[in-house]
Amino acid sequence: MSASKPASSEDILGQKYDRCLADLLVKAGVGFGVGVVASVIFFRRRTWPVALSTGFGSGAAYADCDRSFNPARIPGTRIISPEEVKATFDSTTTSK
Repeated sequence: MSASKPASSEDILGQKYDRCLADLLVKAGVGFGVGVVASVIFFRRRTWPVALSTGFGSGAAYADCDRSFNPARIPGTRIISPEEVKATFDSTTTSK
């Protein structure tokens, strides 16, 4: 069996863009559909519910895409510098 070669950074970036575009189309489409239904049922065929719900869907897709490109923006995460890792590792190994 041959070992699989690691993916290039261009491929990873392309996959992220593809995922973001697909997510945008799905969420904006769902928002559009919900807006059309809400407009017909509740708002006497006004256009603002369609625009609002499509915007909500697009905004949710944008937030997900932003998190995939910048994982430091995920709530509750912290980026640890190599110096902090070394200091933590040294303090745990010397205390034993």
